[in-house]
Amino acid sequence: MPKAFYSADITGQFILLGTGTSVGVPAIGCACDVCRSTNPRNKRTRCSVAIGLPHGNLLIDTPPDLRTQLLRESIGIIHAVLFTHEHADHIFGLDDLRLFPFHLNAPVPLYCEPQVEQRIRHSFDYAFRDGPQTHPGAIPSLAPRTIGLEPFEVLGATIRPLRLLHGPRYQVLGFRIGNIAYCTDTNAVPEESYSVLAGCEILIIDGLRSTPHATHFHVEGALAVIERVAPKQAYLTHVCHDLEYEQTCAELPAGVELAYDGLRLPLEL
Repeated sequence: MPKAFYSADITGQFILLGTGTSVGVPAIGCACDVCRSTNPRNKRTRCSVAIGLPHGNLLIDTPPDLRTQLLRESIGIIHAVLFTHEHADHIFGLDDLRLFPFHLNAPVPLYCEPQVEQRIRHSFDYAFRDGPQTHPGAIPSLAPRTIGLEPFEVLGATIRPLRLLHGPRYQVLGFRIGNIAYCTDTNAVPEESYSVLAGCEILIIDGLRSTPHATHFHVEGALAVIERVAPKQAYLTHVCHDLEYEQTCAELPAGVELAYDGLRLPLEL
């Protein structure tokens, strides 16, 4: 364990830790201009968010890049985690939560749908086995908590889930927290979910690339949702190497930009 502890105060901030597609940008072995770019906003780790709430730091998803993301933003403690869905790029950094129970003096709460908990228990079965650990912190200490589409309270804030579709096989969750709505990994917003999005000031939505995709919004599809919701500001996330940051932002309508790793937005509850 560290002899000293530090965590930046992120209260009132909504921080996009990662804004990239499932393979990240740069993609391994790719020599395209975006993957070779020196612009830091073209370097995208896998999608996750840290949110500074009144009673602690909330994380959305645990991607494989989680350790790097938290160190980059000087976030030394996570008090609870929400999950959008169970795909590898959104859960496979879960073991990086191992340090936090030392500071919480309790397991890390994981708020997720039943199918996400099932995948976590299967993929990280060692964390749920009975019997003593070889030493403290050998495995992550976790406390899954089932959620659905009903609003619930976490760390002094109300979380409003909304249903999103992620291609023909998967249903995922988006989240409305105060003035911000976060909708990654989707290519369709069911009609009933628009009532949760209504009135949000900032919308963060999947915008993978310029051409259609089977499970993600492309730019045109995302812009159609943005036009209907009419937020003051919108950002595209889960972005692949097809979209160069400066060029794409110059081509997007006013009030719409590409998100980037480290983007901090003001959260109003």
